[in-house]
Amino acid sequence: MMTQTNATLQLTEQLLSLASVTPNDAGCQALLAQRLQALGFACETLESGPADFRVTNLWAKRPASASHTSSKPAKTLVFAGHTDVVPTGPLAQWDSAPFSPTHRDGKLYGRGASDMKTSLAAFVVAIEEFLARTPDPALNIALLLTSDEEGPAVDGTVVVCNTLKARGEVLDYCIVGEPTSVERTGDMIKNGRRGTMSGKLTVKGVQGHIAYPHMADNPIHRVAPALAELVAIRWDEGNAYFPPTSWQVSNMHGGTGASNVIPGEVVIDFNFRFCTESTPESLQSRLCAVLDQHQLKYDLVWTIGGLPFLTPPGTLVDAVRDAIRDETGLQTQLSTTGGTSDGRFLAQICPQVIELGPPNATIHKINEFVAVADMDPLKNIYRRVLERLHTQALA
Repeated sequence: MMTQTNATLQLTEQLLSLASVTPNDAGCQALLAQRLQALGFACETLESGPADFRVTNLWAKRPASASHTSSKPAKTLVFAGHTDVVPTGPLAQWDSAPFSPTHRDGKLYGRGASDMKTSLAAFVVAIEEFLARTPDPALNIALLLTSDEEGPAVDGTVVVCNTLKARGEVLDYCIVGEPTSVERTGDMIKNGRRGTMSGKLTVKGVQGHIAYPHMADNPIHRVAPALAELVAIRWDEGNAYFPPTSWQVSNMHGGTGASNVIPGEVVIDFNFRFCTESTPESLQSRLCAVLDQHQLKYDLVWTIGGLPFLTPPGTLVDAVRDAIRDETGLQTQLSTTGGTSDGRFLAQICPQVIELGPPNATIHKINEFVAVADMDPLKNIYRRVLERLHTQALA
């Protein structure tokens, strides 16, 4: 293998050997910070969270050359990602140890290979190559890394974003290294994500003996017509970038476990995945109107996990599209499918956010891998984006 000559591969292997299961960074950020500091980056570690779930975050920034910032502020491009990985699952089911990077048939195996340590290595090597060619760039270049993306995500990227916002830090472009590709690196990027909002609905009745239903009030029976109505609602029509908003019940709990007891309450968990055509407030209002119409007695607790975001074609999307085309020959597909990512936090302080990484077929699976052939193209795409944005900054 090309272990002695391929810098992206080497760095990926180093990262894969660190068992950084959420929220443990396991030294990944220190390894990357060392490389970045040698390039002139100022690196800042921000820790957050309770003692038993301590999260490590890294904010690293290299300012544009002073010769380019005399007349106007330099734009800032941020590469963002996470060093944490999901648990391995049963070790006996892995064909090789998940934290011992292993090559088989042109693939590099290890937990985090595609989600997302290859992207992190490609970020750093792309920056190294760009600065070797362009030592006085017209761009500010930054990295934002967290060890709390695969976990609760309350002490990670959102904490750094809030800190940067409080400081008045201006971000212009952001590339998140999530594994967005399908068959080949660059065939799909995410230029937005749906929002997520969950609800815990408790419908109240009166517990009683099942043989005397007139002396009880069955909350499951009460809520069933309302659920049928909610399932049938078309919440919006979506738009050119997003599918229509969806509503799904994930859990329903009611009863005492005895077959002869009418329950006193039923608890229903549900979730909206919503697009930019709806707001949390509009969805909450419409759902509660249905519950009220059915005269239910209920409590309802809402949790907004993230707002939708969208980056339409423009400076960043066009630069990424061009970089992918020139490196791979592919005409990339814009997509907003899939779950949430830390892009939802970054979009609150950065107007242009996209996600671009290697193929995602094995993320979170046993025997996660990345094809070695996908690694250098990804690094080169990141470098080409830097080059394009630098050239535009000079114009």
